[in-house]
Amino acid sequence: MTTPDPDGLLAEQLLRLTRRVHRIQKRHLERHDLGVTPAQSRLLRTLAHYTSPPRMADLAERLEVVPRAVTTLVDGLEASGKVLRVPDPANRRVTRIELTDEGRTTLRELRGARRSAAEEILAPLTEKERQVLGLLLDTLIEGDGDKRC
Repeated sequence: MTTPDPDGLLAEQLLRLTRRVHRIQKRHLERHDLGVTPAQSRLLRTLAHYTSPPRMADLAERLEVVPRAVTTLVDGLEASGKVLRVPDPANRRVTRIELTDEGRTTLRELRGARRSAAEEILAPLTEKERQVLGLLLDTLIEGDGDKRC
């Protein structure tokens, strides 16, 4: 007889929730007809937090992905007119990524899609449960600061 593995069950639940959130977010993005994938929307949101256009390497680090993944995302966003590659004025070997007006418009529309997706995901929870979930998620996201690499 095997002993139940509560951590294994939690891990499976987290993975299933992650997949569900991704599916719902993707559906809401498609419903709003924004022409961006969930990964591209994440890059646009990240780009909006910079006060000046970041380097591709900065985006890769912030998104915690390999630089090649950022290149692919930027290629798609540039082709749709949402971002521009611009030369770095101080170093011609460096390319920076800048939001276009269309990219900013898409970001505003993304907020509505994300809000409606969140409402769908959180619908089964009461307000109190949502507050508790928020605290638990903050704890998991922050992790143990002393053990970070």
